[in-house]
Amino acid sequence: MEQEDSPVPQSAGREDFGKFQHGCEHYRRRCRIRAPCCDRIFTCRHCHNEAMTSLSNPKDRHDLVRQDVRQVVCLICNTEQEVSKSCSKCNVNMGEYFCGICKFYDDDTRKKQFHCDACGICRVGGRENFFHCEKCGSCYSTPLRDNHMCVENSMKSFCPICYEFLFDSIKDTTVMPCGHTIHLECFREMESQNQYRCPICSKTVMDMSASWALLKMEIDCTPMPEEYSHEVSILCNDCSHTSKVRFHILGHKCSQCNSFNTRRISTGDVNEN
Repeated sequence: MEQEDSPVPQSAGREDFGKFQHGCEHYRRRCRIRAPCCDRIFTCRHCHNEAMTSLSNPKDRHDLVRQDVRQVVCLICNTEQEVSKSCSKCNVNMGEYFCGICKFYDDDTRKKQFHCDACGICRVGGRENFFHCEKCGSCYSTPLRDNHMCVENSMKSFCPICYEFLFDSIKDTTVMPCGHTIHLECFREMESQNQYRCPICSKTVMDMSASWALLKMEIDCTPMPEEYSHEVSILCNDCSHTSKVRFHILGHKCSQCNSFNTRRISTGDVNEN
């Protein structure tokens, strides 16, 4: 899932002649915005946020609320005016895509921008390819309809890896099987590091069947010495079942769901009462 932010295209075809000539690294558009929070002019809200959140004085740092923008400056004739799709003086179209709610302009309509009233912001990817999940509080791609675990307002939280706020992040996000959300690139980094647990709830979020079959084989082939042959109590992070199993240094399998995503909840000492 993406919101309205998307990289500026590296090149444009002949049909795009006249577009992509103005703007910034975030968008191509023919206007700049006046930020009402600090009364300064920037090409887009990301330019504003990058500048304002890097100020040396923490008290001066702030983000721009996109809906609060009231004035824009035409990049063709330099006329400042109220927010509108076309310049009131030179009549230039200030953005092929325009949202009067988000005060958002973008020339690259190939992104298939659309405004979601429930989210309150513009997103990209085509309205027909997304649905809004009321419980999760965000738009998800249609394959996830009736095919994901809902967690209330899961998108209105921070990525558990990089701690960036997910709801209006410019990066792609994904829903883990447990229902918690995460940046797609952060999830892939977890995979590359063999971190298979959700950082929030510790449930298994990847297919571990092959790894656990190998682990069981190693455990069966590696009996523990007699002095370590005792039971320990474990809690399964996947099904929350508590059970007693024989201690093994390599891991403990849940007797309910056969998951090795477990944790000891007793010491299992020989002298334990």
